[in-house]
Amino acid sequence: MSATVQPSDLSFFSTLAASGSLSAAARELGLTAAAVSKHLTQMEQRAGVALVNRTTRRMMLTPEGELYVERARRILDEIDELAELLGSAKKTPKGLLRVNATLGFGRSHVGPAISRFVAKYPQVSVQLQLSVTPPPLTDDSFDVCIRFGEPPDTRVVARRLAANRRLLCAAPSYIAAHGVPQTAHDLTRHNCIGIRQGDEAYGVWRLTSGRGAARRTEAVRIKGSLTTNDGEIAVKWALEGHGILMRAEWDIEQYLADGSLVRLMPDHDTPNADIFAVYSPRHQMSNRIRAFVEFIARDLGGEVRVAG
Repeated sequence: MSATVQPSDLSFFSTLAASGSLSAAARELGLTAAAVSKHLTQMEQRAGVALVNRTTRRMMLTPEGELYVERARRILDEIDELAELLGSAKKTPKGLLRVNATLGFGRSHVGPAISRFVAKYPQVSVQLQLSVTPPPLTDDSFDVCIRFGEPPDTRVVARRLAANRRLLCAAPSYIAAHGVPQTAHDLTRHNCIGIRQGDEAYGVWRLTSGRGAARRTEAVRIKGSLTTNDGEIAVKWALEGHGILMRAEWDIEQYLADGSLVRLMPDHDTPNADIFAVYSPRHQMSNRIRAFVEFIARDLGGEVRVAG
């Protein structure tokens, strides 16, 4: 009688769960959809429970499937870490690395950095997924998440990769038509471009001014005619003169340099947007994850402007 769980099932089901559909898993595994479906059926027969609810277009894990993939990924991680502790993988990082990053920053910085990383470490396979909103810190679908701002959750490791800051800006055409705000309260009379991203409170900008005992932070509820969840679109709207934008420096630096955008209220500080690599404490011994985090810290350190 065959075992309820076979070693080959672990990596298969982990890939299947991350792919979201049988056809996507087939492409990822280099198999036919029929072969993937057959393997899954055999797993469910051995386990005696359904692991996946199938529809014509997508699939969803059953509660038993969720438990299976969570344990499978832990076991796979422990196998990799044991190999590294025994010295078999110490010299050359190898294996699968799953990375998540935000859309704009992922395209412009993380993707190119991964290209350079795999050129240096060809035995590492990288899966990069870009998303508008960072996944929950408890999500086990990724090994490393590149995100803005240090997460408050102490259950994860957060490695600061590069300094970054948010700046207020607008196009010269907007300034010519509406003037320059001088105080935080002035922003309430301007058209401000809103961005819905992450867990931050939408529609509230926090600005800090003054020195010493007089230093204070004001929360300003902005209003405006344009809102998006895509930072690149927000920047384009600002370039076209539609309003004032608060955006990370890496995203607008080129436009500030050529005068397409003008920095506003430089005597006011906004919340920083430092860039962090976030991963589970149990991955600290993983050679490929350590190598990637060290590599991207050096790579971004020379590529992302450090706030002065």
